[in-house]
Amino acid sequence: MTTGVSTTAVPPGSAPAPAPQISLSADEARRIVLRAQGLLGAPDRRAGVRGMLRRLGAVQLDTISVLARSHELVPYARLGPVGRQAVESAYWSGSHSFEYWSHAACVLPIEEWPHFAFRRRAFRARGHRWHQMKDREGSCAAVRDRLKAEGPLTTAGLGGGRNGGEWWDWSESKIAVEWLLDVGEVVVTERRGWKRVYDLAERAVPEALLHDDLDDRECLRRLVAQAGAALGVATRADLADYHRLKGEQVDSVLADTGLVPVQVQGWSRPGWADPAALESTPRGRHRTTLLSPFDSLIWDRPRTERIFGFTHRLEAYVPKPKRVHGYFAMPLLAGGKLVGRVDPAREGTTLVARQLSLQSPKAVEPMAQALREAATWVGCDAVRVERCTPEELRPRLRTALDALGV
Repeated sequence: MTTGVSTTAVPPGSAPAPAPQISLSADEARRIVLRAQGLLGAPDRRAGVRGMLRRLGAVQLDTISVLARSHELVPYARLGPVGRQAVESAYWSGSHSFEYWSHAACVLPIEEWPHFAFRRRAFRARGHRWHQMKDREGSCAAVRDRLKAEGPLTTAGLGGGRNGGEWWDWSESKIAVEWLLDVGEVVVTERRGWKRVYDLAERAVPEALLHDDLDDRECLRRLVAQAGAALGVATRADLADYHRLKGEQVDSVLADTGLVPVQVQGWSRPGWADPAALESTPRGRHRTTLLSPFDSLIWDRPRTERIFGFTHRLEAYVPKPKRVHGYFAMPLLAGGKLVGRVDPAREGTTLVARQLSLQSPKAVEPMAQALREAATWVGCDAVRVERCTPEELRPRLRTALDALGV
């Protein structure tokens, strides 16, 4: 880490960045990122899943479940084989979190409720999201009355989510409850069988947090600062992507976030670092683990390529003949680098690596270790590798897996 004034290119349309006083090597930046994301150094097991959520600020939800759902895989990657029910309980019990629109649909710490007031106000100003209601006043009143009288309900409990057609052909009650969610009258308090459970915000959000008093600027300032802390070091685009803000929204508050302008070797855009991340050199044990494609370490493709030199793409929605790495390819993190990937499945008590690729022979043992830990976590006692690239590493991988008892 070196100091000295230098200049860096500024993206068109963005505010001029102050000249950075600190220069980081690409390796220093990568290690800062890993520590900020909880993947370098001893995991904080006392804080557990809730501490991890507060640290990241957002954990993305997704319908796909292979080894487990993505919001379970994220704490697993950082804390090790935490019981899956313990993960769900940590998220959803005791009013510790809520679900709302951040990077996507995400689990968020309940303390962040006031800081999404800007988004709730934007929904109100727009007047709708995807669907229009035939009778907004009557439909919303009916949902409020049902929740008030009966307590938390799923869409099915409110009368059903669809009109009987395609998935987007929502029922009036589904449109109404989702609209009330958007504008903050209703909160998703948990997922039950992957169905959202809705409750009135006045009942689900602690009284001290149940307000939209913060103006848009303060909301944005907090979310940009939080993104900077969770990312460690980031570009303007990285900061915007974390909670899906606009570049000009980031520009409007960046100077007041406390983030420090830095120059990172190899980055063509200005960087911003969390000042706490610059106070000490990142050291400690690197986690060896498989990552969900929706993990916040890698959910932004350009950032992943810039920091790790690793091209990552979710291929679940790519036609099967055009897939390169598989349906739900999970990158392998080892030694602080992304060194391979595997598309997993389960057959009984066997974890199946349908497609596995390794960047080098050095990745063989870490891959075997990661597969064994993942298999044990989901209740499997064997690992079968179907396709391996490069194929000549298959015998060595099989030997490593055998030595680990899977």
